[in-house]
Amino acid sequence: MQFAEGLTDRQAAEAVRSRIDWKYALGLEITDSGFDYSVLSEGRSRLIAAGRESQLLDQMLAHFQDRGWLKARGKARTDSTHVIGAIRKMNRLECVGETLPHALNQLATIADEWLLTVVNQDWSERYGTRFEQYRLPKSETEKQSLLLTIGYDGHYLLSALYDPLSPEWLRQLKAVEILRCVWIHQYGWSGGKVYWREADDLPPHKQLITSPYYTEARHRTKRDTNWTGYTVHLTETCDRDLPHLITNVETTPATTGDVEMTQVIHQALADKHLLPQEHIVDTAYVDAQHLLTSETQLGIELLGPVPSDSSWQQKAKLGFELSCFTVDWEHRHATCPQGHISKSWHQRSDNYGNPVIQVRFRRPDCAGCPVRSQCTHSPAQARVLTLKPQPLYEALAQGRARQHTQEFKQR
Repeated sequence: MQFAEGLTDRQAAEAVRSRIDWKYALGLEITDSGFDYSVLSEGRSRLIAAGRESQLLDQMLAHFQDRGWLKARGKARTDSTHVIGAIRKMNRLECVGETLPHALNQLATIADEWLLTVVNQDWSERYGTRFEQYRLPKSETEKQSLLLTIGYDGHYLLSALYDPLSPEWLRQLKAVEILRCVWIHQYGWSGGKVYWREADDLPPHKQLITSPYYTEARHRTKRDTNWTGYTVHLTETCDRDLPHLITNVETTPATTGDVEMTQVIHQALADKHLLPQEHIVDTAYVDAQHLLTSETQLGIELLGPVPSDSSWQQKAKLGFELSCFTVDWEHRHATCPQGHISKSWHQRSDNYGNPVIQVRFRRPDCAGCPVRSQCTHSPAQARVLTLKPQPLYEALAQGRARQHTQEFKQR
C-alpha cells in the first residue's frame, strides 16, 4: 500500500493513523493510534539481516495458490529494469578520497589506540571532513599530486594493517577489505612507487567498486540508459483467465547480464512449484543452452527472439553466414554454398571455456572461388566455421527459423 501510493515511511505511518480506508484494509479499529514511522525501516532491516526479504512474497504466493488464483504450468513473462543505487555518483578521485576516510573512521571507532600509532598529523586535516566537501584542485597537475598523496597514504595504512605485528582481526574489517580492493583497482605499485592506473588498465566494470558504501553497485550503459546501481528481474504470470501476479524477484549488480539469470529464475520458480509451461522473455534472456535445457529438462517453452548471427556476413546481408552451409554431423564435415566439402573437423574450447567445433575448408577451393569476397575477407586463409555442439546448434537454428514465422510474431 505504501509503494502503490508512493509514500515515505512518515507518510505511510500517518496514513495508518488518520485514513479510514487504510484502517479498513488493515483490519484496525477506528481508534487505533498506529505506530512510529521508524518501525517500517527497522522491520525491513531485520528481514534483510536475517536473509528473509522474500518471506512476505512467498507467504502471499502460497495463499494465492490455495485460493486458486495462481497455478503452475501456465504462462509467465520476465523482464528487467535498472535500479539506481542510493549513492552519490563519484568520479575515480572522489571514490579513493571517500574510501580511505571510510576505513579510517571504522578503525577510529574500534581500534583508536592502534590508529594513533600509525596516522600522520596532517591526516586529520586531509581526511577529517567528507571528501565531497573537499575543494578539489582545478589544475590537472594538482589533481595528479592529490591522487598520488592519497595513494601513498592508503598504501602506508595497508602496510601497517598487514604488518605481522598488527592485530590480525583488523584485517578482517569490511572497510579495510574495501580499501584493499579499491587500491588494487585504482593504483599500481612499481619500482617502490605508487602510480595511478590509466583507464585501459582498470578492471572490468563487473569487478570495479564505484562506492565504498555500496560495494555491489556497478556502472552500466544499456542502450541510452547509463546508471550506477543494480538490475531487478521481475517475473509475473500472464494467463488470460487469471490475475497477473508477480511470482519472483531477483536483484543483481547492474553488470550481471540478463542471460545469466534465466536458469536462476527457473530454479527459483521450481522451488515455489510455479514453473510455467510458456515463459515469455526478450532476447537478453535467450541463448542456445537455455533453449535446449528449458525444454528438455524443465518442460518449459522459452519464447523469445533468439540472438542473431553476429558475423559480418549476416550484418552485411550479402554474404554467406553460417546458415548457408550444410552441416553433416554423422560424417563430420560441412559443405559450402558452392559445393566444396570441408577438410578438417576439430573440437576445442572457445575463449570462455565452452566446447565448440572448428571446421576448416581447403585453401585451394577458397582461393579460386568466384564468390570469395562474400565468404571471407582473409586474402590468404580459407573459410573457417565455428559450430556449437550439435544439440545446441540445432536448438539455435530452430529458434532463429521460428522467430520469422507469423505465429511467433503473434504470440
